[in-house]
Amino acid sequence: MAHPKRKISKTRRDKRRTHYKASVPQIATCPTTGEPHLYHRAHWHEGKLYYRGQVLIDNSVEEENAA
Repeated sequence: MAHPKRKISKTRRDKRRTHYKASVPQIATCPTTGEPHLYHRAHWHEGKLYYRGQVLIDNSVEEENAA
């Protein structure tokens, strides 16, 4: 097995790790509902699934019919 010949200092180790950063997710605002959501993701609002400002699934109609 390969072993280091010398101990790597904490400073040198930390310099290498400075590039590993958590990125902040971009948040978009739906033009129809005004709800914040992740880019390129569908989101639920009041029983409806929205994507790019359009309704994909409407569960609110099904709930009203069942009651």
